[in-house]
Amino acid sequence: MAAFAGPSHEQDDPVLAEINVTPLVDVMLVLLIIFMITAPMLHQGIEVALPQADAESLPMRVDDPLVLSINLDGLVYVQSDPVHPSQLVERLLPLLESRQDKAVFLKGDRELAYGKVIEVLDILHRGGITRIGMVTEPPRRRS
Repeated sequence: MAAFAGPSHEQDDPVLAEINVTPLVDVMLVLLIIFMITAPMLHQGIEVALPQADAESLPMRVDDPLVLSINLDGLVYVQSDPVHPSQLVERLLPLLESRQDKAVFLKGDRELAYGKVIEVLDILHRGGITRIGMVTEPPRRRS
């Protein structure tokens, strides 16, 4: 007897062209968790106890501001790197040249002597850096 040469079932099955999204979702969730953990670590500068002020905040025109910090001991930091005051302008000018907004934001500890803040401002001004913003925090509301 001759074998039936009819159509096979393999030719009749339609091709399934679906993307399995489960691995994609898994990878995206892992990336989301990684970014949620690392984002707070990207905060620039060092931790200082900022003075409190009721003044209105100025609108931020840059996403990545250049932050200069002075801690309670009077040590000056550019972002999170310590810098000697005599080399402050040399360190800031190349950073400012590559930025569209030429502003420097100064964070000084609230217990820091006023004279130390003025010394740093004077160094910046003599070096040609005149767009300086002072960073404060809003006062704590008592309930």
